Amino acid sequence: MELQNTLKSLKQHYQDDPYPSLEKRDHLLRQLKRMLLQNQDAIKKALNDDFGYRTPFETEFAEIYPALNSISFTRKSLAQWMAPSKRPVDIWFKPAKAKIMYQPLGVVGVIVPWNYPLFLALGPLIGALAAGNRVMLKMSEFTPSFSQLFAELCEQYLGSEQVVVINGGADIGEAFSKLAFDHLVFTGSTNIGKKVMAAASENLTPVTLELGGKSPVIVDKKFPLKTAVERILFGKLLNAGQTCLAPDYVFVPEAKTEEFVRLSQETARKFYPEWREKDYTALASDKQVKRYQEMLQDAKEKGAKIVPLFEHEADQLVDNKAVPTLVLNTSPDMLIRQQEIFGPLLPVVPYQEHSEAVAWINQQPRPLALYLFSHNKKVTNHYMLNTISGGVTLNDTILHVSQDELPFGGVGASGMGHYHGHEGFKTFSKAKSIYQQRRFSGVKLMYPPPSKFSKFLLGIMKR
Repeated sequence: MELQNTLKSLKQHYQDDPYPSLEKRDHLLRQLKRMLLQNQDAIKKALNDDFGYRTPFETEFAEIYPALNSISFTRKSLAQWMAPSKRPVDIWFKPAKAKIMYQPLGVVGVIVPWNYPLFLALGPLIGALAAGNRVMLKMSEFTPSFSQLFAELCEQYLGSEQVVVINGGADIGEAFSKLAFDHLVFTGSTNIGKKVMAAASENLTPVTLELGGKSPVIVDKKFPLKTAVERILFGKLLNAGQTCLAPDYVFVPEAKTEEFVRLSQETARKFYPEWREKDYTALASDKQVKRYQEMLQDAKEKGAKIVPLFEHEADQLVDNKAVPTLVLNTSPDMLIRQQEIFGPLLPVVPYQEHSEAVAWINQQPRPLALYLFSHNKKVTNHYMLNTISGGVTLNDTILHVSQDELPFGGVGASGMGHYHGHEGFKTFSKAKSIYQQRRFSGVKLMYPPPSKFSKFLLGIMKR
């Protein structure tokens, strides 16, 4: 009942001001920026407490910086986005005019995951506020310190008439997804996403689902292997692999497999020389530790070769910090090849021809991202034309998510809908079509009853 009352209150605030001015929207975005800049230390501490250890640099680089960048980009672009978009009118309907008006939907609901709780709350929040909406956010129960801090900060900087943050467990999340929002954003697993979509359908609430999936990497035979390894491990080991866009398996030319392993060990030790003490993030909860160990044990029992990248056993955790590990000789029946890994395990799949990799990728559910390392235009075009994924980064990993001019979203099992930048503004707006008739209307010539002239004119129009 409390959730219903909160939604009812936000809907009333929307009715009181259904089209906030540019100045009001810009003020809210400036308040968001102040909130981040004035509370960076508290944010980093809260996330560190929730994860057991979350390197402060990763929180700044992967959460605070992209959120600030998105706010700046949105503020700079907002006046242009809000302006009505003129559309042409068919010659037979002139001199009438047509345009698209972007109108706030009302109240947007956002269900936020635990792995990047700041960035994945602010991403849709920025777009929704820019579009003129009120927002309710359900934070993850697996990041209790940050979730409580975020609720307090949003009330302090934005006010409960604009944004309300809800905390609680799975039962609250389930009830939240059943509310009659004007749009609902969910980021999380595919299985939970299906339940959220089913619940939203009861109210015909449109949904944006960001669901992750197994994002493949392909290294072309002629691409510099050292560069590829550095860029792959950067994307894979960020946040200890707990990233929806993290590389999930990598196709390596068969003749270069041993070199890939050697370079991976050298690179990981260079990236994280003091991994037990600092700079390397822990698995975020006992649930994630258990999942990591089950996946690793399943691969071992089914014959995989386990290659730790640090001088430790792969299953030896230090304060829930999991050793980055390559997994060779994998088979399709292993959990590591079937499920999104969400940890620092990386299956290495040798290949000889690109056709093998394309065929395998197309047999799987469509991924959130695809990463190809190649300077060969023919090879690049082959993958772009013959595979489908939510997004692509060429010759690097995960960085397409940081580009505000690019829409972010999945396809098929990895999600539906887009947000970020202009696409986020449009997702959280109603594109209202407006046709304006002028003082003189040529349509009058077609009024009934049909005349010889109107029939003649219609014949010309049909040509």
